[in-house]
Amino acid sequence: MITRLLMRLRSPAPTLPLLPLQAVLFPGGLLSLKVFEARYLDLVSSSLRERTPFGVVALRQATEPGQAVDPNAFEPIGVVAELLEVDAAQAGILHVRARGLHRFELTGQTLGAEGLWEATYRDIPDDAAVAPSDAQIDTVRGLANAIGTLKQQGSEPFLKPFRFEDAGWVANRWCEILPISVAAKQRLMALEDPAARLQLVDDFLRSKGVVK
Repeated sequence: MITRLLMRLRSPAPTLPLLPLQAVLFPGGLLSLKVFEARYLDLVSSSLRERTPFGVVALRQATEPGQAVDPNAFEPIGVVAELLEVDAAQAGILHVRARGLHRFELTGQTLGAEGLWEATYRDIPDDAAVAPSDAQIDTVRGLANAIGTLKQQGSEPFLKPFRFEDAGWVANRWCEILPISVAAKQRLMALEDPAARLQLVDDFLRSKGVVK
């Protein structure tokens, strides 16, 4: 037993390359972006070549392209992402689509020679499977209607399968399209109780008259 404990203590902590954004990625969410900075082109190329994930973290303050990123500006909770598609139609620019997998908490970060941050982290468990309450059914229906409207407008921002029976999934998808601040989205994403997250979304929608 002592030997196994010593081996665990000596084993290196898992690490992730970080992609800091002025946006919040949610588990199960779709990330579409244009990558042109050399350090992030390298991140995407490495992830594509080695089939490895990367971590998406929101920034508390804006940075200009090429500017050094202050690690104190990283939100402490991010989402692990995996690449779905990479299009290199233009020289020096990659059009990327990625899927949010699960949340993680930063436990440390190191700046690499190319200006790319790498983090040690711990995984955060997935949302528990909780059904929306009867009082939240109108919010679930509202999301279904919103998806239909967006599709008619030529936009499909959500990945299938749709899981309207899952409170966390419904809350996350609403959070992605609501006109709220990055800071508010970050707080909702980091909330570990999916029922509470959906209740906050439900309250917001009712306060704005979107749901009666």
